[in-house]
Parts: sequence; C-alpha cells; structure tokens
Amino acid sequence: MFYRRKVILAMLQHFDGELEKIRLQKLLFLFTQRQKKSKAYDFVPYKYGCYSFSANADLTAMVRRDFLSETETTFCKEDPTDYTPQLNTEDAAILEDTLAMYGGMSANALMKHTYINFPYWSTNSTVAREILNDAQYQKVKDCVNVDKEHVLFTIGYEGISLEEYMNRLLKNGVSMLVDVRNNAQSMKYGFSKSTLKKVCEGVGITYTHLPEVGIVSDKRKELKTQADYDSLFAEYSEDNLTKTEETQSEIATLLSQNKRIALTCFEANICQCHRKPLAEAITKLPNFKGNLTHL
Repeated sequence: MFYRRKVILAMLQHFDGELEKIRLQKLLFLFTQRQKKSKAYDFVPYKYGCYSFSANADLTAMVRRDFLSETETTFCKEDPTDYTPQLNTEDAAILEDTLAMYGGMSANALMKHTYINFPYWSTNSTVAREILNDAQYQKVKDCVNVDKEHVLFTIGYEGISLEEYMNRLLKNGVSMLVDVRNNAQSMKYGFSKSTLKKVCEGVGITYTHLPEVGIVSDKRKELKTQADYDSLFAEYSEDNLTKTEETQSEIATLLSQNKRIALTCFEANICQCHRKPLAEAITKLPNFKGNLTHL
C-alpha cells in the first residue's frame, strides 16, 4: 500500500473510522502544511477551498478495494488494521498534533480557519464571501493573479503532481490550457484528456486539445541524447509545422482572446519537448501578440 494512503487511514482511526469529506480534506491539508520533507499530498484552490484530487483518487481506490466505504458526505474505514504505527515517527507526531489542534473543529470552522490562514487556496471557493469578513476576503482576492499581459506559456507535467501543475497555471493567471500532445492519454494520474479537462474546468481554466500539432509516440522511441531530440524536432519543424500553420494561427488567436494561455505536453525539459519549436513558430506569426514563457 502507498504510504500516503496509510496517512489517510491513520487519520480516520482518530475519528472512530468515519469522517466527513470536507473535514478530511481540510485536516489532511493542515497535516501536509506541517510536513517538512515530502508532502503526502498537494492541494489546489477548489470549490470549498483546499482540495487534493490525488487524495480523492486514493480514497476512491480504497473504497473499491474495501479498505473504506463511502456515503454522499463521509468516508468510513472498514479495514481493522492499525495504521498509526506504520507512519514514520515525524509524521505520526505531526498527525497527532494536527488532530489535537483541529480535530474538534466543524467543517465550517475548518474552512474559515484555512481560508484566513492560507488565502491562496481559497481563491476558487464558492463560499468564501459568506464565511469571511471584508478584510479577510480582500486577502483572498489579493492572491488572484490579475495580470492582463498577453503571455504564451508552455508547461510539462513530468515529475510533478497534478496539483502542483495546476497551481503553476493558476499562479501565472493562465485562463486556457492547450494540450498539444498527439495522444492525450497518460499513465500518470490526472493527465489523461478527460480527467485533465475536468480538473481544469473545476478551477476555472478552459481546456482544449489540438492533436494535429503533436508528435506520434512511435517517433519518440529511442531518444537518448539531446542530439536525438534535436534531430526529431528538425524533422517536426519541416514535416509538421510547415503544414499546420492554420492550427498555429488558431493558437495565436486563442492567446489574443484569452490573454494568458499555456501549451502543454509531458517533458519537463523544454529542450526535449516539441512544444518549444511549436511555441517559437507561433511567435513568428503575423497575428501573434505577447511574450513567450516556459514554466
């Protein structure tokens, strides 16, 4: 079992095995904010504040495997195993302290506490205005990127969680994600087309997929050196970019309309991803307006 799932199960034990979904997300968030090394989960600003899609995916997986049961509002631990001893000493102490401080708080109290103390994660909340006073709500609004400069960003998801990826987009004020993979499926949680589209829409980012400017996976095999990548991208520039100017122009138009958009693919290293020559080709179009930034 993944270690991060043991954290959830150990947390549930402290509540006789049952906890409301909103409280679970907020307590898990407060726990991770105190972890000094690798965090169990990352979070994004969502409808009720801090939310981890990855944690929810783990919870759903544990329901399928009968470690948990689920109602509309709660998760209940069905596995009798004691998971607290299976946490490392530091995490066990952090969990105990976190639950001692916040475990008795209601869902509304936890929301207000996290909204006040971690305002960025409240920026997409549908209830922040109701919960916070004017000064507190202003701090939330101050965390929203309102930069209106036209910027074409590029971003890869290799090596980062879905939540960290989404936070990079949100913190840079990206309003549209343009998926330029030929095949928008991924073995990594959250990055297959249907899930990524749903997550984007949940945080206020429009998603679109333009596979025609992607590179088929077969051509990406056996790439070992930067020279291999350079050779592939030279071929891509010759064979694809010269034939997809209409799609490239469409992306430039989307930038003009949305002001801050991002091209996305897998690779973290921009020099090993086709989004670099694609983005550079777009900047040379007559209808391009803005700057280019690789996240």
